[in-house]
Amino acid sequence: MENMYDKVIETTQYIKSRITHFPKTAMILGSGLGALVQNMTEKEIIPYEEIPNFPRSTVEGHQGCLIIGKLNGIEVMAMQGRFHYFEGYSMKEVTYPVFVMKQLGIENLILTNACGGINISFQPGDLMIINDFINFMPSNPLIGLNDERFGSRFPDMTEPYKLFLIEKAKKVAQEQHIPYKEGVYAGFMGPYYETAAEIRMIGKNGADAVGMSTVPETIAANYLGMNVLGIACITNMATGIQKVKHSHERVIETANKASQLFCAWIEGIIKEL
Repeated sequence: MENMYDKVIETTQYIKSRITHFPKTAMILGSGLGALVQNMTEKEIIPYEEIPNFPRSTVEGHQGCLIIGKLNGIEVMAMQGRFHYFEGYSMKEVTYPVFVMKQLGIENLILTNACGGINISFQPGDLMIINDFINFMPSNPLIGLNDERFGSRFPDMTEPYKLFLIEKAKKVAQEQHIPYKEGVYAGFMGPYYETAAEIRMIGKNGADAVGMSTVPETIAANYLGMNVLGIACITNMATGIQKVKHSHERVIETANKASQLFCAWIEGIIKEL
């Protein structure tokens, strides 16, 4: 994506012309987890296709709208649907909205996803705090020439998911009696569900869950100096662990069932911010 900085500024200016709220916290909502926006008020909705330079969401369960409004009186921004490398986008296109969010003044980014459980203590419907990631994708959004106006050439990844946000998430979960897991998320290219052999390899490398998103956005947001929190919904157990074949419909169904707890948890975390 040539002249990316200029394109980001063009996109940012367009979005600013369409909104009246300018939040500090944003959310990227994964498959089946877009119900959170139903609880937002004073919503300003911009379909992705109306936003200059924005990609289009092509995956079922991803509505494809940028929504700005309030959750319990607190201004927030939500991406109802994300972009994936397996859709044919470059990593810079996948993470383009994160660059735009930074220019819009977003400081805190909550990333969510639907993913497969590798840790055998997990079960479908569990919510997991992501405490680290492993990038099993073949690329990342920082490849290529670096524009110092965005960030440093060699960003640190000591704390990709900010510990102070993880502590807030745990505090809210305890107060609301929300059960949760914690673990490492592995980003896999997709779009096929991993083989049993790949899951054994990924598990031996320290992953508790695996999915096809989140890692690129985490890398970009850290590069841009944003505070990141990741929460995954375990919608299925990974290949070789669960006894039935995978289906995207079942993923969305499980995510929908978990959405009530998920929404309550996210709303509580945003209050703490």
